[in-house]
Amino acid sequence: MTPKSESKRAVSGLVVPEAARWHGRLAAWIIVMLARLLASSLRWHWTDHSFFNDTSTEQRAIFAIWHNRLALSLILYHRHVARCGRRRRLAALVSASRDGGLLARVLELFDVVGIRGSSSRRGAPALRELVSAASKGCDLAVTPDGPRGPRYEPHPGVISLAQITQLPIVPVSFRLRWKWTLRSWDRFQIPIPFSRCEVVFGEPIWVPRSTDEAGRELSRIFLKERLVALTRD
Repeated sequence: MTPKSESKRAVSGLVVPEAARWHGRLAAWIIVMLARLLASSLRWHWTDHSFFNDTSTEQRAIFAIWHNRLALSLILYHRHVARCGRRRRLAALVSASRDGGLLARVLELFDVVGIRGSSSRRGAPALRELVSAASKGCDLAVTPDGPRGPRYEPHPGVISLAQITQLPIVPVSFRLRWKWTLRSWDRFQIPIPFSRCEVVFGEPIWVPRSTDEAGRELSRIFLKERLVALTRD
């Protein structure tokens, strides 16, 4: 981006999501290939307290998974949820930063709609785009503590999204028996090949359209409790 375009963006107040460059696109392809290869080596165990055990269900949902478990999140969707009902499509919230550009390309390679934004950048436009995707029949996915944390502390945006779309929030987590844990703010987890992966889909959380601010905060706390209960580090 040139200084002139940066200046124009600063004056207008418009936040333009940063796209991955050629090396980022190459890195995204490598990440996808490694993720699929790694997933094929894992020993999976599934527990589902939602409605996705019924493969005929047409119910769409908002999937909430902690930021440090993103490494397998798309694999979980394709292995367990995409088999339900008619052909499903997922739209996921991704940061508008340069790092988000890399992840957006990863989503594209998984045939997932990447919507760029976060609580700090493009929050309102991203919310509108997620609502639009839901109206077109997409499932939605968010990391409630991302992109900057605090770890395991949901932001209120996912509650507002559920209230507007009237889609249930399905909390999702997994436990890896063997893993590498990075020294990042979220303690990002990468599975070691041939590990056992214990996946849990929690009970859906519905947020009534008439919910007020106090009710949204109660729902946020309830979501945190549900996700923490599913999470075993």
